[in-house]
Amino acid sequence: MTEPISAAFLDNPFARKLTAFVALSPSDLSVVSDLYRRRRPYPVGVDMIHQGQSDHSAYLLASGWACSYKLLRGGARQIVDFQIPGDFIGLRSVLFRTSDHNVEPVTPVHASVVTQTELLNAFSLTPRLATAVLWAASRDEAMVVEHLVDLGRRSASERMAHFILELNMRLRLVGLADKAGFACPLSQYLLADALGLSAVHVNRVLRELREEGLMTFQKGQVVIDNYDGLVALSSFDRDYLDHDGPLLA
Repeated sequence: MTEPISAAFLDNPFARKLTAFVALSPSDLSVVSDLYRRRRPYPVGVDMIHQGQSDHSAYLLASGWACSYKLLRGGARQIVDFQIPGDFIGLRSVLFRTSDHNVEPVTPVHASVVTQTELLNAFSLTPRLATAVLWAASRDEAMVVEHLVDLGRRSASERMAHFILELNMRLRLVGLADKAGFACPLSQYLLADALGLSAVHVNRVLRELREEGLMTFQKGQVVIDNYDGLVALSSFDRDYLDHDGPLLA
């Protein structure tokens, strides 16, 4: 018989995220809790991970938002994704030994350091944890595919609508949003760097979506006024996020 999961574990956003993919036992979740134990603050604007850095640690994001990005030779920046509470930052770089991107907090964050040795030891103690992390990493890869489609084929308004819906789903998974909206600390400049638009264009698109009664984004709060309308506009298909309950019970 499966033991009941402590509510304290589910208050951990990383545990909440993983249990959406794989049912973890209390002993599995105890290992997750151990990985969370060295939490410390990181300030805005100071990279936690540098492109080309080797032998660094990964991070479990407990609170706050960060972004992963690449810098081009001319100084332009492309934001690859935003990290939210519950995300594993730098996992691929730890396993590959060298980071291929930068990670910078966009709000003050608290994160726990996880070394390669600690991660591999945790995986050996609980294979289900390794499976859950693999599942989460596969979902993140699926999101990257959608982001490529955003940049290559979706219009600016479709791009924004799809981004907002994806972010809404990710935040709902860790209890930080509902279907009506969520708190969002991202500036129009950050949105521009992520969506391949100018800040002026982002402002115009947000105004159009507001005037069409679909959503508003003001003062750090996204309000989804017409969820189905946003889905129709962006052809949003949530299947790639795989949030319909754990496949391994």
